[in-house]
Amino acid sequence: MSKRLFDLIIAGVGLALTWPLILAGALAVRLTSPGPAFYRARRAGRHGVPFTMYKLRTMRVGLDDVNRRVTEEHDDRITPVGRWLRRLRIDELPQLWNVLRGDMSVIGPRPEDWDIVERYYTPEMRRTLSVRPGLAAPSDVYWYPDFTYHDPPPPGVPLQEHYLRRHLPARLAVDLRYIQHQSLLLDLQVMVQVIVCIVVHTWAPPRRRLMSTEV
Repeated sequence: MSKRLFDLIIAGVGLALTWPLILAGALAVRLTSPGPAFYRARRAGRHGVPFTMYKLRTMRVGLDDVNRRVTEEHDDRITPVGRWLRRLRIDELPQLWNVLRGDMSVIGPRPEDWDIVERYYTPEMRRTLSVRPGLAAPSDVYWYPDFTYHDPPPPGVPLQEHYLRRHLPARLAVDLRYIQHQSLLLDLQVMVQVIVCIVVHTWAPPRRRLMSTEV
């Protein structure tokens, strides 16, 4: 109950403070790229129940591909405006509505694509679905801005294949550790760390880390 109350307070205040950014981002998307301003992504929620996650659209319409669920650092599907929305994490602000609805928490395991969960998750991996997925996660801090920055795929290896083999196990290891030690203090710490990463490392790239499933 205390975590849910924390989520409601943070999401409510967050939406009240950031709705001008969401509106500005939505207008920028509509004016620069054909298609809707918002993207509805199918994600695996608590207990593996699918839900619709809302984001500002950052990619060109009609380029969804089951074999390209993971975006690359210089993905050709991302629009110029979408690149900046992603860099500043503005595209994820509509997920505050998902938090208010109860689909997500402010802090928790990153919500994974439904198709990836259905096709590739093992019973051990599904333990991360015991809690609500988060708008921000400890792995966001550890591997900011994303996994491919720290561990790009070798030449000739598709990014999604590299993600499934190396990045996904590493992220889920962090998610399981978070679930074991979750507390409101830890949630607050992660939230502050994510904000610092966005403010600082958007302009000053972080130190690259070696990828490992043991973190």
